[in-house]
Amino acid sequence: MAQKRSYTGLIIAAVVAAVVIIMIISLISWYVSARNTLVRMDEQVSASWSEVENQLQRRSDLIPNLVNTVRGFAEQEEEIFTSIADARARLAGAGSVEETAESYGELQSALSRLLVIVENYPQLRSNENFIRLQDELAGTENRIAVARRRYNEAVRQYNTRIRTFPTAMIASQLGFEARTYFEVDEEDMEVPEVDFGNDG
Repeated sequence: MAQKRSYTGLIIAAVVAAVVIIMIISLISWYVSARNTLVRMDEQVSASWSEVENQLQRRSDLIPNLVNTVRGFAEQEEEIFTSIADARARLAGAGSVEETAESYGELQSALSRLLVIVENYPQLRSNENFIRLQDELAGTENRIAVARRRYNEAVRQYNTRIRTFPTAMIASQLGFEARTYFEVDEEDMEVPEVDFGNDG
């Protein structure tokens, strides 16, 4: 009888040990999976931000050509050219998402003013080089908008994941911090409607 109880006790101990081992393995598996997911999401945010920076750089590279074309027709508009150069330099030197968004808004505002003054120069509006540059700039603005939307979506998913239980427990332990959205003031995003037709 004592031997039967000892045998039953061993079976119970083995079952409890097996359950504990399975729970530990499951917990380790969840931890590794959650950590790897956070790493992938963090990398996706970084990759999305790189695409935003690539498009901002492409746009920044187009601006000197656009300014030089306009300058050939409108040298007296030096104030706007200086404003664009200053905003472009601030954007190039931006060190964070917030600084980039602020500099982007300033540059967008300066470019909008440039497009408004172009209305006063009919020969410029019909210049092939200006038209081509303006089309390239418009295409780049569309790419920036798409890249910005993708980046913000990646940030939203990542930030949601690191704040959601139970992942939030390991996210803070491993040093995963919320990422910043690339937000631009609505006024800065509005490009004035300017007709560059050849009717002038």
